[in-house]
Amino acid sequence: MSAQSKLTAQAQVSVAAAIRRALGVGPGSVIVWETQADRVVVRSLGRHASADIHLSLFGPLQPEKKSSQALKEGITAYVRAKHARLPSELLDWGK
Repeated sequence: MSAQSKLTAQAQVSVAAAIRRALGVGPGSVIVWETQADRVVVRSLGRHASADIHLSLFGPLQPEKKSSQALKEGITAYVRAKHARLPSELLDWGK
């Protein structure tokens, strides 16, 4: 199998989808570039993507489902708490 890629101005290369599938790699996977005489060999260092590592550390946890009204109320409470101002009698200005 072969595929072509372009080198960007920042010296980055996108790995073609067919090659990613053949290597079994995805986001977070590490690939190794080896030079052998007049060719470069690309191989997968491991088969663990960041999603696999997250799954092994935290398990298949799913967040609790909430209604859109509950989400809006939670966001409102968070923003109010974050940007709340203390009443002037609690401030120790100039005393």
